[in-house]
Amino acid sequence: MRFQVPQFIEVEDKIFGPFTFKQFIYLAGGAGVCVVLFTFLPKFFAILLGLPVAALALALTFYKVNDKPFINVVEAFFNYTITNKLYVWKKTENKPEERAASAQGSGEPRQIYVPKLSESKLRDLTWSLDIKENRNPVTQKDDDGL
Repeated sequence: MRFQVPQFIEVEDKIFGPFTFKQFIYLAGGAGVCVVLFTFLPKFFAILLGLPVAALALALTFYKVNDKPFINVVEAFFNYTITNKLYVWKKTENKPEERAASAQGSGEPRQIYVPKLSESKLRDLTWSLDIKENRNPVTQKDDDGL
């Protein structure tokens, strides 16, 4: 027995003429807000407040960014604005002239500790990394302690 497999499931159906249901809601909502503004406010303020509302409604309906609806961009903007951010400070080195000036100002040169890695220490480090990556189940205990 053969079954028909649905295709083009990502494409929304056009319900109201050339518009999908979402597009129709965006247009109707924007038009409704503009009508309310023109009804209750003087013309100058209604136009002043109605233009951004109409522009947003039209952008939500028709504008696409990288072939994705504009509502995805608006959602990403609000998520970015609301969530916590991690600010990483990158220390920049002083220029050689500034470094020399700061060393001369203190009277004695600063000594910087630079650790040395000998070949044997480097070999030990790589050996320990190799061992940790390739866990041997015979020699290591399980998380259950068995």
